[in-house]
Amino acid sequence: MDKFLVAYIEAALWSSMDESTPEGGEPLDKNYGIGDLAPETLKKMRVDCERFQDENADDILYYEMQAGHDFWLTRNGHGAGFWDDGWSKEVGDRLTHACRAYPEVNLYLGDDGLIYC
Repeated sequence: MDKFLVAYIEAALWSSMDESTPEGGEPLDKNYGIGDLAPETLKKMRVDCERFQDENADDILYYEMQAGHDFWLTRNGHGAGFWDDGWSKEVGDRLTHACRAYPEVNLYLGDDGLIYC
C-alpha cells in the first residue's frame, strides 16, 4: 500500500463512527484498522486513490500522505481538506475541484465485523 492510500484509510477510519450507540458510538479507528476493511471496500478505495493520484500527480508530488488524508475529507464534505491544510490557494482550489468527480463515501460496520462502503 502506498502512503496516499494508507493516509486515506486512516482518515476514513478516524472520521467515521461505528454507530454502536444512538449518539453515533466510537470512531472506527478506536477499535478497527486497515485489516478490518472488507476486501471489496479496500479495492474500491485503492481504485479511487490511484485514479485521483494519476489525475493530480503534479499537485500532490511529495505530499502523498497529506493528499490522501485531504482527499477523504474533501470528497466527503467534512469541512476540512485541500483548501485549509497548507496547500497554496491555487493548488488547493484545483484539488478541491478535482474531488467533485468523486461521490461521497460512507463507511459502515457489517454484521460480519468487516467495514464496508
